[in-house]
Amino acid sequence: MTVSIHPHLWQFIEEQIKAGRYQTPDEVVNSALAHLSAQVELPPEDLEELRGEVAIGVAELDRGEGKEWDPEELWDEVERRHAAQARPDEKRAG
Repeated sequence: MTVSIHPHLWQFIEEQIKAGRYQTPDEVVNSALAHLSAQVELPPEDLEELRGEVAIGVAELDRGEGKEWDPEELWDEVERRHAAQARPDEKRAG
């Protein structure tokens, strides 16, 4: 299996190894995936909400309302939203 890692995440991996927390990139990735796996399970009500949102999206696509997307653009948007959530003081000041 080949996996592509975003450059800023690769830098994080290297920092973890340099800090002595892990010996190899594999250890960092396996640890991260173990943590993610423990957090991924959705409560039933969240799963139902997600299914509803997916159904809405499928219906929109069926009506021809879909649009093409760029994975890098999507990733950038996720990072922007995450950064905004990580800085709540800036949101209040603005």
